[in-house]
Amino acid sequence: MTDMLPDSQWLWWLGAALALGAIEMLTLDLMFLMLAIGALVAVLAAAIGVPFTAQVVVFALSALLLLLFVRPSLRRRLDESIPHAPTNAAGLIGQEARVAEPVTELAGTVKLAGEIWTARPAWGGETFAVGEVVRVAEIDGATARIERVNRADTL
Repeated sequence: MTDMLPDSQWLWWLGAALALGAIEMLTLDLMFLMLAIGALVAVLAAAIGVPFTAQVVVFALSALLLLLFVRPSLRRRLDESIPHAPTNAAGLIGQEARVAEPVTELAGTVKLAGEIWTARPAWGGETFAVGEVVRVAEIDGATARIERVNRADTL
């Protein structure tokens, strides 16, 4: 049994590389990918007959170098290639809403994205009548700050 261990060390490294690659697919952080590539380098070291302790050193050094020098530039490229669309409350800014109850500085609601939101004017002193179409200028907690829609802007 112990005679087989030196002959199959590359298989263990290959298994580790596959496991680390699978974890990377779940995290998408590129850290486990660098570790998987380090394990593949250790596969090569094991295949040419490097002793096990040296394989571990090869794995650790290659993974460390990849993490320090390759991963940051890949992360930057990945972050630049992904469009950053506003989500949740930030995604509602700029959306049109319809006034459900008259909106003043003290009270009012709008129907926004199929839900009723508390609303206040974005600019002091404005009031909005029921049925008026407005635009969300900002979200302040659970309150939509609204402004008038200039129909010339939408054409």
